[in-house]
Amino acid sequence: MKHVKQTAAAVILSAAIAMPAVSGTAAAAEAAVTAAAASEAAVAGYVPVREIAEKAGAVVTWENSTRTVTVKRGGMTLILQIGSAQAELNGKTIELGETIELVNEKTVVPMELLRQLRLDQEVSAETPALTGTAAVAAAFLEQLNAGEFAAAHKSLSPNLQAALPLPGLQQIWQMAGQQAGELGKMLSANAVSNGVHDNVTFIFEGTSVPVEVTIRLDKAGLVDDFGLAPAQPSVGYIKPSYDDDTKYTEQEVVIGEGAFALPGTLTMPAGEGPFPVVVLVHGSGPHDRDSTIGGVKPFRDLAVGLAAQNIAVLRYEKVTKEHNLKFALDPKQTLQRETVDDALEAVELLKGTKGIDPARIYVAGHSQGGMAVPKMIGLDQAGDIAGAVILSAPSLGLAETLIEQQQEVVERVKGLGFPAEVTAAYEQSAAAWIEIGKMVADPQNTVDHIPANFPLPQPYWWFEQKNYQPAETAKKQNLPLLIMQGENDWQVSMKQFDGWKKTLQERKDVQFKSYPGVNHVLTVYEGVSIGAEYGQPANVAPAIIDDIAKWVTGGSLE
Repeated sequence: MKHVKQTAAAVILSAAIAMPAVSGTAAAAEAAVTAAAASEAAVAGYVPVREIAEKAGAVVTWENSTRTVTVKRGGMTLILQIGSAQAELNGKTIELGETIELVNEKTVVPMELLRQLRLDQEVSAETPALTGTAAVAAAFLEQLNAGEFAAAHKSLSPNLQAALPLPGLQQIWQMAGQQAGELGKMLSANAVSNGVHDNVTFIFEGTSVPVEVTIRLDKAGLVDDFGLAPAQPSVGYIKPSYDDDTKYTEQEVVIGEGAFALPGTLTMPAGEGPFPVVVLVHGSGPHDRDSTIGGVKPFRDLAVGLAAQNIAVLRYEKVTKEHNLKFALDPKQTLQRETVDDALEAVELLKGTKGIDPARIYVAGHSQGGMAVPKMIGLDQAGDIAGAVILSAPSLGLAETLIEQQQEVVERVKGLGFPAEVTAAYEQSAAAWIEIGKMVADPQNTVDHIPANFPLPQPYWWFEQKNYQPAETAKKQNLPLLIMQGENDWQVSMKQFDGWKKTLQERKDVQFKSYPGVNHVLTVYEGVSIGAEYGQPANVAPAIIDDIAKWVTGGSLE
């Protein structure tokens, strides 16, 4: 990727640890430098070490017996000794040109140190000031942009290092550069922590469209995951009318442990409990815990709506969101690993959670999450799941669903009377996806014989589930189900809903209900849905929440 223009304010000492700064990276310490400007040391061309380094997220220690300062951040260590004109950087000696001094009980270093480390350029007033984890993440990003891959690789967590060798890191970043082009000026930086990661999101102006760069640091300050994507326009979310925050509390939880632990939110009704609980399971793609799509947050709506009716809800970041790169680096991922395993981990967590009734733990899967519900039930060896809700989910296998979906959207687009060129674009896209569906369905193609011309990443994922039929699997099970479907859904159409009803018609413990006007993201849309409306703020239809609550608490919609 082309080099991002450096800006010096990065008097970030991490920079003094040979980590050139991203456009604005060092602005992390700009405030510290400004505050120090009036001091005797600053006037003399020196800057304070601790003041700047700690603002950059480094750990600074003082050893009185040897009069040395040690600065540590990530995998880098800088040692400074009072009176010396040298510093030790990761075991190597670097010349400073002037001595390290102790002024007013503060260790200060010569500004020349910054120049030696390419941090002497002027800071743009428009560059976001970065501190703490944002500064750490920006310094890592600049290493990548500068082609310093060996140094960047040392900043990775053990888990990511194991999954991504040094040559792989270089290859991934160079490929990202070919796709994204020059990042350009940094427009914003935002740092948010959860129970697993400290997450830093940068927005750059990009070459043609703004680019979003997300870097996730583990609690040791090492890079545990990162990725680039086109920045999505900000769309305001509107709280639903049924969101009454006096009726619930929320707490951060962690699902599972180890390299792929997931942060989540447990929404608890007000009161003592014990309460029934619903685990929300995402559809396809890298979703956050709210299952945010444009202006819609279906999982948040479900959580607050059900909590108001005395039902707890657990939602969590999907593994392909929180651990996107690490997950993608495994060439043999499966539907079970992507969706099922974490749902079962969530169930396990809830069994021992105060205020939760362990005999009333339900799962509710949306789209792909609902498609995977029969797998969850089959793997629930202890019988911990009391029942399941299937929301707008395919009854057919992956290949058939993909083909039927594309045929449905083309039919809708034609009915809307779009210009010929627009309809032609939809038809062209649909034709490509239908061909992919046919490749997956071809009996000759299996996980042991994946066609060389398969055009999508993670081909193993597509072929390992080719014989999985959700409704046929559920036909052999006996756990209570509530199957719900929006009648205005093009991604999972009413044909799929009819498939559930037909296949499970002999089961007496399954209930079905469809909702007029409801689209795939569970909101009411008056027009013909083709997905364009997802970008506008909307909320889950109250009738869906009411029916789930009625079924969970009473066992029936009657």
